[in-house]
Formats: sequence, structure tokens, C-alpha cells
Amino acid sequence: MSEQRKKKIVKVIVMGDLGRSPRMQYHALSLSNNGFKVNVISYMDSVPLTEVLENPNITITKLYSCNFDKGPKIFQFIMKTLWQAISLFLTLLITGHCDYLLCQNPPAVPTLPVCRFYCLVTRTKFIIDWHNYGHTILALSISPGLKILLKIYTFIERYFGQSAHNNLCVTYAMKEDLSENWNINATVLYDRPPHIFHPITLQEKHDWFLKLSQKYPEFSYNSEAENIENQMKTAFTLIDGNELKLRLDRPGLLFSSTSWTPDEDFSVLMEALQVYETAYDLTKKLPKLICVITGKGPMKKHYIDLITSKNWQHVKVLTPWLDACDYPTMVASADLGVCLHTSSSGLDLPMKVVDMFGAGLPVCAFSFRCLEELVQEGVNGYVFKTSDELSKLIVGWFEGFPNNNEKNKIAERMRRELSKFQESRWEGNWNLRAKKFFEL
Repeated sequence: MSEQRKKKIVKVIVMGDLGRSPRMQYHALSLSNNGFKVNVISYMDSVPLTEVLENPNITITKLYSCNFDKGPKIFQFIMKTLWQAISLFLTLLITGHCDYLLCQNPPAVPTLPVCRFYCLVTRTKFIIDWHNYGHTILALSISPGLKILLKIYTFIERYFGQSAHNNLCVTYAMKEDLSENWNINATVLYDRPPHIFHPITLQEKHDWFLKLSQKYPEFSYNSEAENIENQMKTAFTLIDGNELKLRLDRPGLLFSSTSWTPDEDFSVLMEALQVYETAYDLTKKLPKLICVITGKGPMKKHYIDLITSKNWQHVKVLTPWLDACDYPTMVASADLGVCLHTSSSGLDLPMKVVDMFGAGLPVCAFSFRCLEELVQEGVNGYVFKTSDELSKLIVGWFEGFPNNNEKNKIAERMRRELSKFQESRWEGNWNLRAKKFFEL
């Protein structure tokens, strides 16, 4: 690699929490691995990946938010936008020259105009990575009296989106939509799991359950009749002689992650778990169920209060916040994943499902327009549209668990299918599809 190549600098702009923007973190790592100096400009509400923090080629410049929570909604929106625009532009200037600017969209306002103006005056290559559309997200919350604001936002997103030198997007459905409606030619860069998401050994699961049991007693093995050291058993595993085994009386482990926002209706999962609680007593063929839900967001307290009010006896719901290094282990330890992501545009795909597939975890995913680009019904997971459909899938999956040979064969077949998915990882996919835009 030439000295000139090593000196090239890429600014990666994330007008959101970097810790909850895995795709942009993976971009930064891929750029670093290809010899670029990377400056990530982002908010820092949670801790990013250790690989990002410790990478000598990656620096992070923190953006600071300012709360405007008084006055009419339109006033709050305008003031927040002005603050973000000024702080972002000044940060771009202060952090110096770069050769390329890679910008996450959404949000489109003020991100795209500010980044485009900066690239224009500094003669920097402008690249947009389309994760979704900002205007479709805004449409979910805007009042009917502010439709003019939505029209302005849409115009800005389209106009400045068309001004980028190159575009990446997350699905072929989005590529087609960008081309047909906005005359934007984008290259599809599918989300693919990095190598940190992979199936793990029974010993790794055992160690993880022991770690969790220190804070969550649901993962520990308690027996008054036996005097067994803590390191020998968990609720899921035991050491028999010198052999580590899965317990035959272990509970099922259901996993989901969320940003606790209105576009993910977790009442669907709550209703499904209520059905499971009732079915446990009726069928006598179900294991107890531990449901782990990770994430941060504005509606978390609402759902924790709802969970607490249920007082379920056979279903336990835990809502830990996991460090970035522990999250892949949690995913790989589960028996079944649930994704409640609904796309505002119907054109993006849930990253959390990609992570689950990378770890070998079959998924039940909420159905929307282009989900079939990722989840194939009955092949690597299942899709649902209602709480009733989800409850049937969860009850069916765990019926007779873990000794139902028919269901075990289905699970094993799905995991074999997911092993094919795991052959394509983020690094190789990025080098094939995105690397060329940083070599012009």
C-alpha cells in the first residue's frame, strides 16, 4: 500500500448514537483495515465497539446535543435542527481536511445539506449510505397540521441525496426505489455480520450463564437438596464428572433487542408471552421461558412497568443493557430470536436479524415489504404479522423442548442454512462493493 494511500482521510458522519450504529462502526473498521485514517463524528450516548475505540487509525469526535423541550413542537424541531446544523458544520471545519465524507442517512436534515456544503467548499468526495428514508420516519410522528414541514423535509432529502458522488443502500428494494423515484443510482451493500457474531461452544455458553447468574438469579441453579458449587451448574448447563452438558430440564431462552421506540410495537411480544404463560399450564409440554430483551430507548420504562404488572410464574422477562463485547455472546446463547422491527419505508432490513443469523440463531421476524431479502419462511426463520401468529410460533418452537426430536431436526436444519449465510461476512462484502468508492 502506497504512502499516499495511507495518508487519505475519511470522515464518517453519524447524527445519532455511535454505539447503536453498528453499520457505521463496521464502515470505520473496514476503512481502517484498508489503510485510511478515519475520523468518526457522532453522538456518544453508549459505548462503541472496543475494536473501534482501540483502533489507532480511528479517532472519534463527539457531538453534543442541546435539549429544546419548551414551546410548540415546530419551534422545538427548528431549534434542534439549527443547533445540529451549526455544531456539525463547525465540527467538520475544526477537524480539518479529509478526502472522503461518508454520511449516514437518516436523518437527512440537517445532515445532508451541511455535509454537501462542506464537501462543496473543500472539494471532498460525498458518499451517502442510505439506511432508510428520513421523511418516512418523520411521517410517523408529525401532526396533520405540519404536513408542509414533511414536504420540505422530503424535498431536502431528495435534492441533496441526488448531489452525492456515490450512494450505498441496504436492500435491492431501496436501490430500485431510489432509482425510480429520485433518479439516484445506489450500490447495494447488504448488512452482513462481522466475525464477532458466530456460533459459540457449550463451554462459552456455560461461562456466560455463570456470569449472568451473578446478577440475574434466573440463570443460576439453586437446589436446597444438593450442595453443589456454583461453578458446576447453571439453569442451563451442568458438569457431570468431567463432562459439560446441557440440562434436560433447562428453560427455553428467547432473545430480542430493541431501541424501545414506537416503530417497534413490543405489546405484540407481551401478548404472545401471555399466551405462552397460559399455555404452560394447559399443555404441560412447555419449558419455563426466560426472555432477554436488550436495548435502550424512550419507551423502556413503560414496558418494564407492563412486564412487572404481569406477575408471570412461568415466563421471566429480563431487560439488561449489555456491553458491546457481551452482546454477541448473548445472541449466540439463545434458542430463538424475535425481531419486532417494522420499517417506516418498507425498504430497509433489521440489523439485529443479521447479527442473529451470524450467531446461528433462527428468528421470528415481523413481516414487512422486503423482509424476504433476508428471512426465508421456514428456511432460516419465520415471519409473523400479529401477536397470535407470534405466540403460535413461540409455543410451537418450544413444545416438548428440549427433547422434541422433530423440532430439534428443524432447528438443526435452520442452523445449517444459517451457516451458509455466515460464509459472507461484512469485511469481504465491504471490500467487494464499497471499497471501490474510496479509490477514485
